[in-house]
Amino acid sequence: MRVAVCQLNARDDRKANLAAAAVLVERAAAAGADLAVLPEYVDYLGPAAGLPEPEPVDGEVGLFFADLARRLGIWLVAGSFHEAGPDPEHTWNTSLVFDRSGALAASYRKIHLYDVEIPGRVSYLESATVAPGDQPVVVDVEGLRVGLSICYDLRFPELYRQLATEGGAHLLVVPAAFMLHTGRDHWEVLLRARAIENQCFVAAAGQTGDHEPGRTCFGRSMVIDPWGMVLSQVPDGPGFAVADLDLVRLRTIRAELPSLANRRL
Repeated sequence: MRVAVCQLNARDDRKANLAAAAVLVERAAAAGADLAVLPEYVDYLGPAAGLPEPEPVDGEVGLFFADLARRLGIWLVAGSFHEAGPDPEHTWNTSLVFDRSGALAASYRKIHLYDVEIPGRVSYLESATVAPGDQPVVVDVEGLRVGLSICYDLRFPELYRQLATEGGAHLLVVPAAFMLHTGRDHWEVLLRARAIENQCFVAAAGQTGDHEPGRTCFGRSMVIDPWGMVLSQVPDGPGFAVADLDLVRLRTIRAELPSLANRRL
């Protein structure tokens, strides 16, 4: 299966963001991608005061990506969007997966929320406006088991271990808007670690560049194999990269270095 990671610079205009995402997914489909992955908050990444009204899964954003997947005949992990949440003060940060017919195959609500306070450097409280999900999700993509996650989840290896061992994942996807100051030191290291320790492919699609004053995302979207090798990577700026996933190689790695089978805790 050929997988594409699409890298965007979403801003404060939802229609423009969706249009830019569609162009990249179309280019990925033309390059032979069977599955395309978009970044976190593909619908809007700007000042909170300008956030459009959050929507249900079958709202404008969901219908837009359902139609895109159907029109192109590919599987699509539509990054994440602002789903109408459990109360007026909170949304969910939700990833949607559509099959080749445009049907909704799975949805996942981000479990781990980015609450970080570093005096003079970072002050961000995601839980003030976002409600956490509570269900890990693995979806079957034509025989490829795909474990879902979003951005800050990447720092919690127990989630990915559950996706791999209980969910039988072969591929872990990470739509993200990873901050520049952490991304340049931690992004690739964490992605490769999740691939190595779970003996899974990883496809991580990130936001890139400036989105609002004080928020810059790292980008460097990439696909990694179960040995931890980077198969393809998007350079700085919007774009996409593709890689072919070899499940025979995955099975060989798991057989020759059976760390998952050797677990004791």
